[in-house]
Amino acid sequence: QVHLVESGGGLVQAGGSLRLSCAASGRTFSLNVMGWFRQAPGKEREFVASMRWSNGNAYYADSVRGRFTISGNNAKNTVYLQMNSLKTEDTAVYYCAGGPYASRVPRTYDCWGQGTQVTVSS
Repeated sequence: QVHLVESGGGLVQAGGSLRLSCAASGRTFSLNVMGWFRQAPGKEREFVASMRWSNGNAYYADSVRGRFTISGNNAKNTVYLQMNSLKTEDTAVYYCAGGPYASRVPRTYDCWGQGTQVTVSS
């Protein structure tokens, strides 16, 4: 069993920055990949970024590439999402997820955090 807890969400003006954190506990050795997804009201959950623990390779959605950076700290079992140049369309609940392989599909991830709200105002 793996437990994921996100933090760092909040309200920020467009153009601003936020850093989300996701702390993992439990059977973390089973998580080869960590991902971030988001879900806006009335929309499906969408892929934001993912990272392989083994080599640090990162993958991004086109909508966030160049603005968001995913990183991890193995010693702390924590993954981060640095979000810069935020736009109003980035407003959503952001979820951390862990799984066995890199994927942009939510159902391929085994465990999820509770989500943290990010609101970007104009």
